[in-house]
Amino acid sequence: MKVHTGETPYSCQQCGHRFTEKRSLEIHLRIHSGEKPYSCRVCGRRFIRREDLKSHTRVHSGEKPHTCPRCGKSFTQKGNLSTHMRVHTGEKPFVCVQCGSSFRSKANFNCHMRKHS
Repeated sequence: MKVHTGETPYSCQQCGHRFTEKRSLEIHLRIHSGEKPYSCRVCGRRFIRREDLKSHTRVHSGEKPHTCPRCGKSFTQKGNLSTHMRVHTGEKPFVCVQCGSSFRSKANFNCHMRKHS
């Protein structure tokens, strides 16, 4: 119900970010403390959240569970599929306010923005 009402009773004392659940705040606090309790057995890389470790292990296993319904290309992460879908839709939501260039991914947009600075 907190999600629907917008209630966020748990607040980070360091940055003010607010959460609907206490557990979400506890995980968030790891950003400030640097704690990364989940470690990859293959390469040793460490993660704040168990879900991030699970997603990372696909790099080593080759598993690509997220498949494009239009062309069949597969991805290790759901976000990469979402970005890829813009190839089919033509959507370019990241627009440079300085020159008007637009980009499908935030990474490409950020790279472009470095050229202006």
